Amino acid sequence: MAKAIMIQGTMSNAGKSLLAAGLCRIFKQDGYRVAPFKSQNMALNSYITSEGLEMGRAQVVQAQAAGCEPSVDMNPILLKPSSDVCSQVIVRGVPIGTMPAKEYFKYKKQLIPEIKKAFQHLSEQYDIIVIEGAGSPAEINLKQDDIVNMGLAKLVDAPVLLVGDIDRGGVFASLYGTVKLLDEDEQARIRGLVINKFRGDVEILRPGLTQLEELTGRPVVGVVP
Repeated sequence: MAKAIMIQGTMSNAGKSLLAAGLCRIFKQDGYRVAPFKSQNMALNSYITSEGLEMGRAQVVQAQAAGCEPSVDMNPILLKPSSDVCSQVIVRGVPIGTMPAKEYFKYKKQLIPEIKKAFQHLSEQYDIIVIEGAGSPAEINLKQDDIVNMGLAKLVDAPVLLVGDIDRGGVFASLYGTVKLLDEDEQARIRGLVINKFRGDVEILRPGLTQLEELTGRPVVGVVP
């Protein structure tokens, strides 16, 4: 069975997709068989696999980084927005209909078996699975029925790296706030914090990193330029 590592972010566009792709390439270069995984992706532009099935393009880029063939197992649920409140729902590469947000919110727990099946299939073929979350794990209005962040991490027992985007400002508050809004068992899954999109002299940043580590009890494992 494959080992898993999960990248979660404090917000959308924190850099989860690219960092996950980077890990896929690093593990491949280290000689491991690697696959990406994102249980639920929201994107308008999809990729058509060799079997004629649809999946998110971010997982295709990650698969290319990992040197493996893109598969809908890597993105079992794809939501393609059709308006501000509706999305086409694609499961294992096949459209099953268009749902308003409220209807999908009630329906999505029925898709957990499909998520587990896809992850299990990958786990039987690869050494490491690099998982990407979506948005933020601290969206407290969505946590109860989460299938893409901490809910998925618990489902597959994955450790988590939490990423914050310093380029947009407020990275210390967003990392600290995200950690503290999580339940204790969820906080325990976070093994390290990552500062992404940094420009400047990292030595000036270090006092903040030290204080952040003290406040959260989690190490800052990387500052990515």
